[in-house]
Amino acid sequence: MLLENKVAFVSGGSRGIGRALCEVFAREGADVAFNYNSSEDQAAEVVAAIENAGRRALAFRVSVTDRPGCNRMIREVLEAFGRVDVLVNNAAINRADSFATMTEKAWSEVMDVNVNGLFNITKPVYKQMLRRREGKILNITSIGAVRALPTSVHYATSKAAVLGFTKCLSREAGQFGIAVNAIAAGIFDTDLGNTLPDKFLEIYTAWSSSGRLGHAEELAEFAAFLCCDRNSYMNGEIIMIDGGSVT
Repeated sequence: MLLENKVAFVSGGSRGIGRALCEVFAREGADVAFNYNSSEDQAAEVVAAIENAGRRALAFRVSVTDRPGCNRMIREVLEAFGRVDVLVNNAAINRADSFATMTEKAWSEVMDVNVNGLFNITKPVYKQMLRRREGKILNITSIGAVRALPTSVHYATSKAAVLGFTKCLSREAGQFGIAVNAIAAGIFDTDLGNTLPDKFLEIYTAWSSSGRLGHAEELAEFAAFLCCDRNSYMNGEIIMIDGGSVT
């Protein structure tokens, strides 16, 4: 029960890593709210899993790119649950593309979700954490932000922005009792991970000392510790979870 009686908000919580985060956090004792973009059936399954763990659940069909919608959503979470102790910024998209053929629309779409969405969710949550002088923020970035992997330039750039966001916000937030850390995720067996070319996925499993892609639950288990009170002296850190990649 690492997160007993905590309230968590997970962006992009209906599938993949986000779904695993919601389910593990609920198992560890947290009430969980999350948003999703389009997966109604999957969101309902996540709500059921949270409630089956004996915790309260809230789901919102709100895009992280909708700033007014995000503000309203967080207000509703605060009205229902009273506070947000833990925020996990997980929502992200990727588009298979080369820089030579990439359009301005594709660039803007990825940046809007992965960077502007980070701002849109964090700002209203952070303000209530400031008033309470406590909280945990965990940002999910990618090893593509720090290593020369054959992923899309717009995705890698957006995830590199998450590194700067984490480092600088941790400096500001730490003086108010708020910890801000990040997980740089390797390749996981999720919808997002499987957008990568098959050839690269094969090479990645050969690079990894674990010899396989990651499972979303494995990241979520560690995230639960990062966001719990026992983890009381870590701030501004980027933790690699990539199965022991040697690149």
